[in-house]
Amino acid sequence: MNNPAKKKSSGSANKGWIVGAIIAIIVGAAAVVAITTSGSDSTSSDGLTEMGAVSVKGDVLPAYNESEQNDPAIGMTAPVLTGKGFTGNTITTESTGTPMMLVFLAHWCPHCQREVPLLVEWNKAGKTPSGIDIIAIATGTDPANPNYPPSEWLAREQFPALWPVIADSKDTTAGDAFGLGGYPYFVLIDGSGKVVKRMSGEIAMDELTVLLTALLPA
Repeated sequence: MNNPAKKKSSGSANKGWIVGAIIAIIVGAAAVVAITTSGSDSTSSDGLTEMGAVSVKGDVLPAYNESEQNDPAIGMTAPVLTGKGFTGNTITTESTGTPMMLVFLAHWCPHCQREVPLLVEWNKAGKTPSGIDIIAIATGTDPANPNYPPSEWLAREQFPALWPVIADSKDTTAGDAFGLGGYPYFVLIDGSGKVVKRMSGEIAMDELTVLLTALLPA
């Protein structure tokens, strides 16, 4: 409803219009800044990096589909990821001649939340085969989703300190490079840098032990 008002002079009306326009511009600019800041925020309240730029060297793997009997990625040279850990340290998946397991985890994924404690206990029990490099990738990170930030989640679970964690980019560069098809997601790579196996979902630790042991030289 319009409220009745006294008629203003032309000069007063013009001044009012100008002031109103300036206020609207300021408010609009503030809103844009707020949206931009929120969308680009990649750090948690304690300053840790939760998302970061990731570079990919080599050919990306085809999308993983667990219903396919023959995974087309098997035998392909795995792309090399280089990114940052939560504390800003540089981490790379470049092969050093040692077999490797990459595990992609999302903080909001209930399957990942069940799998991580199993991986922790598996390591604590000394059942992790020696001679295997294990690198995790925190991907699918979204401050709007539950259990954020991933750095705090993995710290609470006492994720092994010797397993580096790459903070994937907001647009999941690392996950896409490996054809991520679901969470958690495992990629096993032999000492020559070739993909041996890809798996998605909750994996039993006994099965993981057998698969990783098979990667080791006879």
